[in-house]
Amino acid sequence: MSIAIGLEDDAEYKKICENHKHLIETLPKCNGWRTLHLHNYNGYWLSTKILKSNLLIHAYFKSQPTDIFLASFMKSGTTWLKALVFSTLNRDRYTFSNHHLHNHSPHSIIPVIDAESYHITDFTNLSAPRLFSTHYPLPLLPACMSCAKLVYVCRDPKDVLVSKWLFMSKLRSKDLPPLSFDEAFELFCVGASEYGPFWEHVLSYWRASLENPDKILFLKYEEMKKEPEMVVRKLAAFLGKAVTVEEEEKGVVREIVKLCSFENLSNLEVNKTGVEKFGKVLDVEKRDFFRKGVIGDWKNYLSDEMKERIDGITDEKFKGSGLTFTTV
Repeated sequence: MSIAIGLEDDAEYKKICENHKHLIETLPKCNGWRTLHLHNYNGYWLSTKILKSNLLIHAYFKSQPTDIFLASFMKSGTTWLKALVFSTLNRDRYTFSNHHLHNHSPHSIIPVIDAESYHITDFTNLSAPRLFSTHYPLPLLPACMSCAKLVYVCRDPKDVLVSKWLFMSKLRSKDLPPLSFDEAFELFCVGASEYGPFWEHVLSYWRASLENPDKILFLKYEEMKKEPEMVVRKLAAFLGKAVTVEEEEKGVVREIVKLCSFENLSNLEVNKTGVEKFGKVLDVEKRDFFRKGVIGDWKNYLSDEMKERIDGITDEKFKGSGLTFTTV
């Protein structure tokens, strides 16, 4: 069980609320991208509600060894990863002509633990293996999750910056002045964005994947775009459901890639209309999850000086880690 019914009367919950109030008053803060402020909690920047949710999952969430978590920094390919993992893991449950994804958005079928703590009363009703997603960096996840498997996807920070700014600008409170791209760029470079710093976020999962590759699969968005069928095979093997020779002959991998492609998902009616609700944290127009899905769109927004600055930060932060990005 995650959050019990009647939570407001729970002594532990009241204690968390008091602790949250104290943190909000005492933690360092900076300008937010969607909200007025972000708060620096254990080295990472979180919004007020996401910080509270983190305290709640540490107190109430109970992971199971069969759980699978999908993790990413915001705007790094989360929607695509959800679709790929769900369809790969459940490929024997649905036909491609009448697939679950035809009528359900990727975000509606995989709970986000960052937000669901506010209204999900019981996660035990989900059959194993349970799928969850999160944008939290690894150090902010509950220790109980270490027994589960985790798939992480990262992306070139320049494309992340552009995609995140455009996405957050749509969600930004109308009571706040618009966030200019120049301001977003400066905030991003110093690490001040939701769940940031970007580089520390990525490195937390990268280093853990090197130490425990059987538990953490680290993927790059650019490699997923280049060789999606290879990634599906890698996912299937990692999830304990390797693609069979018979499935290869039937073209199952190719069908999964086609089903989960940006072109297909973005054109499904379920992803073009309506709102995706993330607990009490956020409501997002479903169409806003699908913009371009391309590599290198940063060239339309960053000056040469901006590009050099972010690449320089990336080189410095990742120095000695073995992690690199192929820039375009």
